Amino acid sequence: MTTEDAGFTGVSARVSDGVPPPVLAEVVRSGFVESRHRGSLVVLAADGSVERALGDVTTPVFPRSSNKPMQAAGVLRAGLDLTGERLAIAAASHSGELFHRDLVRRLLSEHGLDASQLQCPPDLPLDPVEQETYLASGAVRDRIAMNCSGKHTAMLAASAQRGWPLDSYLDPEHPLQKLIHRVVEEVSGERVAAVGTDGCGAPLLAISLTGLARAFRFFVLAAPGSAERRVADAMRAHPEYVAGTRRPDTLLMRAVPGVLSKMGAEAVQAVALPDGRALAFKVEDGAGRALGPVLGRALGLMGVPGVEGLGRAAVLGGGREVGEIRAVF
Repeated sequence: MTTEDAGFTGVSARVSDGVPPPVLAEVVRSGFVESRHRGSLVVLAADGSVERALGDVTTPVFPRSSNKPMQAAGVLRAGLDLTGERLAIAAASHSGELFHRDLVRRLLSEHGLDASQLQCPPDLPLDPVEQETYLASGAVRDRIAMNCSGKHTAMLAASAQRGWPLDSYLDPEHPLQKLIHRVVEEVSGERVAAVGTDGCGAPLLAISLTGLARAFRFFVLAAPGSAERRVADAMRAHPEYVAGTRRPDTLLMRAVPGVLSKMGAEAVQAVALPDGRALAFKVEDGAGRALGPVLGRALGLMGVPGVEGLGRAAVLGGGREVGEIRAVF
């Protein structure tokens, strides 16, 4: 049975070779379906079993920044003592707002580091509103403004504390990266299938969507005081440091008590609810514009309250709304 047969009412088998994943969202302009976004999605029940699936949820994908909670847990396991917003920004794809940049600078200073040691590329703030303000002030691309600078600062600080090399902290064979590799395998319940290089230069570890959902479930159910639970608690308490003031991860974690949410580039999303239910999905073509509608629909089908407006994505024409991006599963 293919996923096309299964729909969203039960567990689907792995999609066979050559069978495209189902359409998750479509772009409607002036009543006409202009574009379609295919993808795969998995939902775990509270006991961790696969409750529902669309598409291929067993083949490895690069979770991109959805791996960041696992990377943050790795720096804690290495012995770096971060709490509160400092731990949240270690797991962040921050918007580059002023309060993000200020905190990264403080973290660097507190650990005897400086921005020249960061190996993430110089970039502009991720949030388009903040980017306009940033450029208008005369600022240029900077490593601290890059959305992964909190993660890189934490990796550097953990390495410095342990006496590990700083100039090679992104090498997959570096002690910290090998520790993060073990964390990913432990919490996902599967072996890392491939190691690549993320946009920020850090090692990128491939697991399946099912493994990604399982990892997020692990974080919310972990024992209080464990590295994973500390990361989950910091992210949920300080969601604005995980993303930004206008970002979906922040809005969702504020709207739904106890939810853990982290998006990744190329249209990846993972979410866990405090009762152990979890979901993960990837839009095949990497279109981030489909993230909100797909996420809102999936959470709605799971019975999560307070997410009605989350998936709203307007299509504009001439500066006015003429359609929408909508989930179709």
